[in-house]
Amino acid sequence: MVGPAGDPHPFDRLPGNPLFTTLAARSIRENGTITLPFGAGRTAPVAVDDVARVVTTVLSDPAPHVGHAYELAGPRMVDMTEMAEEFSRALERPVSYVDVPLDRWRAEVLAKAGLPPHVEQHLATILTRLHQDNRYDAASDDVERVTGVPAQTIEAFVAARRDCYLG
Repeated sequence: MVGPAGDPHPFDRLPGNPLFTTLAARSIRENGTITLPFGAGRTAPVAVDDVARVVTTVLSDPAPHVGHAYELAGPRMVDMTEMAEEFSRALERPVSYVDVPLDRWRAEVLAKAGLPPHVEQHLATILTRLHQDNRYDAASDDVERVTGVPAQTIEAFVAARRDCYLG
């Protein structure tokens, strides 16, 4: 499969990482916060289930997707405060966003997460800076366009995983 400019795959970017879900779950359980160094950047989070559906659809019948690039993002932009509000509704308990300096988050969260050093480095330098720099500020309907099924809302994703977030 070939995307634009000779890209060997049709996916433009994945705006998020399941590891952040795991790390956020820990702080939600411990103190009702989503504690991340994302600043005021906005994002359109996409559920891993939606990404899997898109990948399955494309791999099941690749021909119609050759030459296309898909923005695997959710359909709605939110900042992290709005994200916390979605979590609050889904979990039926207060959740707030706490923006922390990257160095503190690295020392207090990443260092204790047991991740391989290269993954820790990637999370700390690439993904967090992209959020801080508002590089994920782009919503998309590509999940629905490719699969025929609307992307999950943040609230629905979290509600379906209450045990993950509440312990």
